[in-house]
Amino acid sequence: MKGKHHIIIQNKRVKFEFDIKRNITIVRGDSGTGKTTLVSMVDTYARLGSDSGVDISCDKRCLTLNNSNWEAVLDSVNDSIIFIDEENTMIKTDAFAKKIRSTDNYYVIVTRESLPNLPYSVEEIYGIHRSGKYADMKQTYNSFYRLYTSDDMISEEPAELIVVEDSNSGYEFFKAVTNEKSECISAGGKTNIRRSITDNEGKNILVIADGAAFGSEMNEIFLYVQRHPEVSLYLPESFEWLILKSGLIDGNRVADILQHTEDFAESSEYFSWERFYTKLIVSETKDSYLQYTKSKLNECYLNSNEKEAILSAAEVIRKYL
Repeated sequence: MKGKHHIIIQNKRVKFEFDIKRNITIVRGDSGTGKTTLVSMVDTYARLGSDSGVDISCDKRCLTLNNSNWEAVLDSVNDSIIFIDEENTMIKTDAFAKKIRSTDNYYVIVTRESLPNLPYSVEEIYGIHRSGKYADMKQTYNSFYRLYTSDDMISEEPAELIVVEDSNSGYEFFKAVTNEKSECISAGGKTNIRRSITDNEGKNILVIADGAAFGSEMNEIFLYVQRHPEVSLYLPESFEWLILKSGLIDGNRVADILQHTEDFAESSEYFSWERFYTKLIVSETKDSYLQYTKSKLNECYLNSNEKEAILSAAEVIRKYL
């Protein structure tokens, strides 16, 4: 599946309206915010149709998944939007992650827990806004809002330490451009970032990680950042996305792909957009002086013009480098 899909789910009392554009969307929130109601309404409609009192408006089929039938459903369903409530424990398993990896469905997962087996984006973690002061007298309107925004993650203090998620090309670039007043280290993977921060507690730290697949770590790290304002987070989609955004690879086509990635990244091929951007840049730079590999940085990206273009794309953290 590709594209952005607008969804309206409603009955006489409650209306949900939102868009989804990636294969995994996470909905969080405390009890009473409407999360379980959302999934329940989809399930009721899937079983009873128009007799359910629920109406769903979407260009794709919407249905639910539960512990008892999830494997059979995934074997038989395609090109659909599947809603899953947090009581279904299979969402935490490697078997579930492996099963959905190559499906062409989108998944809306309601959960208060992190799901480290799934590479979901920081940008696709939502809470639910509720409106309608007198909920017992008129329909209550519910919409999604993004839980994490960049404004909440960048401090004004210069960094003494820069922690980069990966140990490949992205790390090599940031290490090379870090100024002499700072140190740059690799965390060696997203699950090691918390330890890299706590091992250096008290320092002004900038964390650079791939936002396209960092969602499972975000709750814990964001809570830490709220208690430790000396720590900042910079979460571009990926280092490959930064290079593509820099304009070094000329052409309106690349700019359009970045602006509307959901129209190009087929969910059955790319478990996360991070992988899509890697394949795109490898393809676009093949046999050119900018030829890109993820495992080792092409030194041309450290030339003056190329370096400046990438840093301009990462303008929000330029003061740290």
